[in-house]
Amino acid sequence: MSLKTKILFCDDDENICELARLYLEKENFNVILANNGRQAITYFTNENPDIVILDIMMPETDGYEVCKKIRATSSIPIIFLTAKSDTFDKVLGLELGADDYMVKPFDVKELIARIKAVLRRTEKSDEEKDKIIEYDNMTINMSNYEIIIDGETVEMPPKELNLLYFLASNPNKVFTRDQLLSAVWGYDYYGDSRTVDVHIKRIREKIDGKSDKWNLKTIHTIGYKFEVV
Repeated sequence: MSLKTKILFCDDDENICELARLYLEKENFNVILANNGRQAITYFTNENPDIVILDIMMPETDGYEVCKKIRATSSIPIIFLTAKSDTFDKVLGLELGADDYMVKPFDVKELIARIKAVLRRTEKSDEEKDKIIEYDNMTINMSNYEIIIDGETVEMPPKELNLLYFLASNPNKVFTRDQLLSAVWGYDYYGDSRTVDVHIKRIREKIDGKSDKWNLKTIHTIGYKFEVV
């Protein structure tokens, strides 16, 4: 992991922040701490971090709103920290564009493992830099993580684009949710199949109805496929 990798860690509990800083700096991360949502937004803008660890329940501006503001301008990896364990909060976080989440209390070593996994997944590999897929009205260009539909650039976070690219690279082939987790998120991903469903939903909001030659299709009880006719 590069010495220059910068983490913005946002939590209103100063003890958690300092503990996280201690462990993360041992892993050669550059750590910036924020104790409320307003600070988080300011530091994100001014410090240009590589990844954001974001508590949901923070004063002044909560984590959901901070995530929305970040996603308005950036596809930077985001991991949510939440003391809530119900499904709604987890899914909402993913729908807002988070890459992963952890429920507090958490083990710092596990958090570090997730940070490294998310960073690995969002790095562009040499192999994918020259990959371009073209279908009717749509071009997916992995050299600059860009998707163009009907001549216009469609904003899509890296994980959504990776998922769409994988499916579009295998037209008319059905993949289970577990297969998609393995292929797109990697074996070290800590999430579950709902993660796939949330990302598929977000992709559909951006591409449905754009062509009658291709479609992102649900295969009931099995998974998904990129259908080309």
